[in-house]
Amino acid sequence: MGANAGAVWGRVEQQDFRSRVRGTLLGAAVGDALGAPLDGLSLEEIRAAYGPEGLTDLASAYGRRGAITDLTQLTLFTVDGLIRAQVRRDTGAWHPPTDLHRAYLRWAATQRDWGPDERRKDDGWLAREEWLYARRDPSRACLLGLGDGTMGTLDAPKNPGEAGPEAAARSAPFGLLVGWEAQLVAQLAVECAAQTHGHPTAYLTAGAYAVVVHALARGESLDAAVQQALVLLAARPGHEPVSVALQRALGAVRQGMPSPARVEELAGDGTAEGAFAV
Repeated sequence: MGANAGAVWGRVEQQDFRSRVRGTLLGAAVGDALGAPLDGLSLEEIRAAYGPEGLTDLASAYGRRGAITDLTQLTLFTVDGLIRAQVRRDTGAWHPPTDLHRAYLRWAATQRDWGPDERRKDDGWLAREEWLYARRDPSRACLLGLGDGTMGTLDAPKNPGEAGPEAAARSAPFGLLVGWEAQLVAQLAVECAAQTHGHPTAYLTAGAYAVVVHALARGESLDAAVQQALVLLAARPGHEPVSVALQRALGAVRQGMPSPARVEELAGDGTAEGAFAV
């Protein structure tokens, strides 16, 4: 009976984890789709276009309502790379950043090719999904960082001056590695962010975001998750802009429900730490 009870509990836990994985990916996708029509608009411009309440439902972007964005594409390829890394774990040739880099190169092909190339035998099922072959105005940093076969590393990052939010925005799936220690999750997210965004603010935001998702996926509260991210950030050179942005976000919440103007203020000039604060 004890064994059966354990099997049932294990199945319940597994179903709960799968639900959190789906929630993470759907939440990111819906958020991206909602925000896509507003890219680059100020609060004033959003209200002028959509009314005083702003955008309250999916609107048209890229010629259709609820279109997938480049950041959703990249998030899916992050999952693809993590699955590949996990499969290769027992082969003796285990280096997750390399598996992620290969996955991101497969994403880069979706931005320049008309459709899947059947001759690329190692593409896997995701890169064969025709609906992914749609250029969604990706950032220059992503295209340049993945424009050749050379992988950026922390010692030699791609685009060392790039502090944009795109690397962080694709990093939620790292947090789904619930069997890993938080600092290892952060390290992997940071290393993979440096493949396109070499500024410490960009790659440390990616690490901190992954740690927050990791804590939430393990059932911790949002406040505890943010505190854990702050502790891990403190040990990293160049963490100050990210830590300050997180503290400002916490301060905004403690003052009550943040207004749209406060959210715009937290976003700042659109760099990674501002997006994370929001």
